[in-house]
Amino acid sequence: MRHRKRRRIATIRAHRIRHDVGVATTAISTLHRPVYGTVEAAGLLGLRPDKARAWLDGYERGGVHYAPVIRPESTGDDVVTWGEFVELGYLREYRRRKVSLQRLRPVIEALRGEFDTPYPLATNKLFLYGREIAFDLQQQSDIPTSLAIVVSNGQTFALTDEANRFVRKVEFDPAASGDVLRLRPAGPTSPVVIDPLVRFGRPAIDGVATERLWELHDAGETIDAIAEGYDMTAEFVRAGVAYEEQLRSLAA
Repeated sequence: MRHRKRRRIATIRAHRIRHDVGVATTAISTLHRPVYGTVEAAGLLGLRPDKARAWLDGYERGGVHYAPVIRPESTGDDVVTWGEFVELGYLREYRRRKVSLQRLRPVIEALRGEFDTPYPLATNKLFLYGREIAFDLQQQSDIPTSLAIVVSNGQTFALTDEANRFVRKVEFDPAASGDVLRLRPAGPTSPVVIDPLVRFGRPAIDGVATERLWELHDAGETIDAIAEGYDMTAEFVRAGVAYEEQLRSLAA
């Protein structure tokens, strides 16, 4: 246990050095950028708005107040930052589990302090550098295996299926911050990208909103005509239309 603690401290110190180097040369993290309303954020992630609000701001049931999972405390703010949106995307991977995500709250709260960020699930600090730290915190908080971020075989620490699905959908900043820059909501091989700095954070392909591609196709334009109009491959147009149709089916 002692040697594990030394490695843990070394990992944190090394990463904080990298993080500090970037502070002087970069603007405020994009993770703090207000991007969506709660309903829109939920729709983009295929979540019910009430579920997104509960994870963001907590909820009350049977006269008992349950604290938020993502925010340190309830704010009542309907505006969702990019960091909060990304963390909602992470929690979404556990949506089929029958265990309350409230159980993750103490782990997330501890990770904020460990990595000195309000959005520990939206940076590579956790997934690339902090697996052992996450494992220790999971054990301390006694969270169910079904909500685990990492698992251990005694020698290595691997991401769970849910965490790995999330990591495969995001692109981390290769610079010091390691923040999530963009999300690929339809999977790592899809051209559909959600980037807070492109199209106001709306899903897009090569800078063209997927909603626009769907609207044209819904109005009767052929895939090939749309592709030619935007100098885009037909495969990309199909991917954009399919993504929008899936969003609409989830919202129905």
